[in-house]
Amino acid sequence: MKRGDNMKKLLEVREFDSIICNKDYENDEKYKYLTRGDFEHLVRFIHAFSGDGENADALEFMRIGYRRNVGDVISIKNYVGLIQMDNGLQIQVLPKITFGDEDTDNRRTKRTFLKMLCSMKDFPGRSFKDASLKADRMNLYELFINMYLQEVRRLVKRGIRSAYVTREDNLKYFKGKLLVEQQIRSNVGHRERFYVSFEEFHPDRPENRLIKATLEKLRKLTASAENAKEIRQLLTAFELVESSVNYQKDFSKVVPDRNTKDYEMLMQWSGVFLMNKSFTTFSGSATSRALLFPMESVYESYVVRQMRKVMSPEGWDVSSQDKGHYLFTEPRCQFALRPDIVLKREGRKVIMDTKWKNLVDNERINYGISQSDMYQMFAYSRKYDAREIWLLYPLNQEMKGHAPIRFDSVSPVNGQIETTVRLHFVDVENIEESLEALRDALEEAPLPAKIPDREAL
Repeated sequence: MKRGDNMKKLLEVREFDSIICNKDYENDEKYKYLTRGDFEHLVRFIHAFSGDGENADALEFMRIGYRRNVGDVISIKNYVGLIQMDNGLQIQVLPKITFGDEDTDNRRTKRTFLKMLCSMKDFPGRSFKDASLKADRMNLYELFINMYLQEVRRLVKRGIRSAYVTREDNLKYFKGKLLVEQQIRSNVGHRERFYVSFEEFHPDRPENRLIKATLEKLRKLTASAENAKEIRQLLTAFELVESSVNYQKDFSKVVPDRNTKDYEMLMQWSGVFLMNKSFTTFSGSATSRALLFPMESVYESYVVRQMRKVMSPEGWDVSSQDKGHYLFTEPRCQFALRPDIVLKREGRKVIMDTKWKNLVDNERINYGISQSDMYQMFAYSRKYDAREIWLLYPLNQEMKGHAPIRFDSVSPVNGQIETTVRLHFVDVENIEESLEALRDALEEAPLPAKIPDREAL
């Protein structure tokens, strides 16, 4: 098989797009078209990846349905990333991100998405060099390969680690420990030879074997000439290393310590490429894989990380996924409350929650805000004694430049404002400036009237 043969078929879609196999609608802008054979492969893939009873809800990343006149339809939910199927088809799912102008080649979308991904705690690519990625010429899988190669290049520049490795050999000189049984079996007629076991400081350690095995696998998979060239160059640094043949065994020998810190991220990546692991709960067969990410988590992580950069220098204490508060405390603590962000400064407390959802400019339907989300915000307000709540939605074209949106909950007893919920639209491509605007709004926004004591209610 030629290099990259299984990387040729690529369907690029976005969140919430619909995939069909009815050729009559092949050129319809509302749908993405697949041939009947590829469509059926995708259906089988979805069933295989969502068949785990324990994680079924988490794995329902695509919905299979039917539409009159159109026929079978696969609706994409809010998981983004890359699906690779056993027939060679790849489906690249990109997030819906609003830009000031057109992003026809999806280059800006991919770059922004990768920046968002790298904010996630468990994503092994937080230090990638954005400028070196050819986002306009590579699909996500090639970009992930490129990120891995950047990490390997960084390791090689620092120097790959060696370790004392136990070796056995039949030598002409004595070294280490004589292996009596092997000596009798091999050297009865060769008194000048010694079958010995000895320690040798050598780069042939589990981490390096796994990296070499990963590079050799990626050399066969990549369709990018740039990635292939980089792999060839990097393999020369591992000439003294044997390629891993038992991945599970070598991974079990990897022990994180201060001497192997440079390998931590590489071992995560190698697990993804060698053993078809994923950065999420998804897993699959040896020939199919899904590198999919829930956009709610990606967006939350991205906002939290940037929020700390913007707010902390101004004296705000920023905590994420705050624990310790429950909706009910008797007869025991039940239904934990975990707002995405809690800001504190000089006795002032502000709750913020991220929502990866595009709102609409229609006040009559509350802009598309979920009623359950508002119930959740009110619970946060009461349990945290916080009067200021902010909902952080991604900016879209429809809400761009919209007047400030605010909701007040007023006490029926004394007319005082108990809770104020404000909306802020985050421009994910220019997130630092967007959060600076939020910071300024916090500084300018007057505090609502104090919540009355509960005894007074």
